[in-house]
Amino acid sequence: MTETDAAGGDSISAVISTAADTTRAEPPAFPLQRGCPFFPPTRYETLRETEPVARVTLPTGRHAWIITRYEDVRALLADPRVSADARHPDFPAMGVGEREAAARNRPFIRTDPPDHTRHRRMLQAEFTVRRVTNMVPTLTAYAEELVDEMHAAGPPSDLVSAYANRMSTATVLNLMGVPTDDLEFFRDVTRISGGRQSSAQEVQAALGGMFAKFDALIDRRLREPGEDLFSRLVVNHLATGAVTRQELLSTVGITIVAGRETTTSMIALGTLMLLERPDRLAELRERPEMLGEAVEELLRMLSVADSIPLRVATADLEVGGVTIRAGEGMILLLAGANHDPTVFPNPTELDFHRPDRHHLAFGFGIHQCIGQNLARTELEIALGTLIRWTPTLRLAVPFDELELRHDAATFGIEALPVAW
Repeated sequence: MTETDAAGGDSISAVISTAADTTRAEPPAFPLQRGCPFFPPTRYETLRETEPVARVTLPTGRHAWIITRYEDVRALLADPRVSADARHPDFPAMGVGEREAAARNRPFIRTDPPDHTRHRRMLQAEFTVRRVTNMVPTLTAYAEELVDEMHAAGPPSDLVSAYANRMSTATVLNLMGVPTDDLEFFRDVTRISGGRQSSAQEVQAALGGMFAKFDALIDRRLREPGEDLFSRLVVNHLATGAVTRQELLSTVGITIVAGRETTTSMIALGTLMLLERPDRLAELRERPEMLGEAVEELLRMLSVADSIPLRVATADLEVGGVTIRAGEGMILLLAGANHDPTVFPNPTELDFHRPDRHHLAFGFGIHQCIGQNLARTELEIALGTLIRWTPTLRLAVPFDELELRHDAATFGIEALPVAW
């Protein structure tokens, strides 16, 4: 796999000329592609040093600013003058259908207070450390069951479909109280709704199919509520008039889609990185108590949600010596921040003993990932179970033949063939 950044030249703000017009400077294209699945595009390093606030052109044709320094990204994530509302005209959506679908459905991660606060509070108590800790026995048993099934089927096996996707999707569906009979359906919905080439019609059709399932489930829970989160949301918030039916559908939908996609990518890429770093894998086998530290370092290193924080300035801002005008879009690059050497020395080194754990893999501020406690626990269990139960796990294809997924909101890998 070789890097093919979308923009050429040494500087991201280099003028791109065309035969039709050689006088107008057009900001170069974004997003950039990773050359290696473990690190951000190499251009981020140059940007961080020379243009930490850079103007780019998105696939939609709109312009936006990309931010790469840790200090700037962290500050903007917590700045009340920065909006996540997808209804802004210059909201920097990178998928051609993303902005229209987000503005119509209004997932709470694409809203501001007070709407964001109201919907986040509906979910907050469900993702506490205590609640997640109580899920550990069930999650562990499920991970072991999946590994048993892989062993029974025999190698080779695609770790993405056979393990990572099933683990992450079933976990969030079970938490919500949504049937788990068709896990691939939710993977397909995520692939389309998060695909940067998906049209607004395609995105809405995929989400519409998911909402139809949830809509029918709402009716059942109104008649016969259970002990699951979906029932509590229906009884405590929908039935009382605290939220509308559409708001509930959107909140449940984004919780499932975002929760399953990022964790699927992290399980697969985390496994791949450990296989490619046998010294680190051996360290975890010898010292399994370090798994928590390993997960934190993998989260920082891989930063699969790199370009999820899409924002709009609501006032003129001075960032890194550049004025961002009110109404202009910004993309706060988590991978850029998490590889800033001024905060994380030797950022491309997988170091389980790294003293600074203040990475931004889950974002920061009021929009910080609400499911981070669950995600950390899932990763520890998923990776730990593989390490314990499959000591001879290895890649079944050459590393260079792995297909990376560049055209989605969450970076990932299409398939991970393994053997043992």
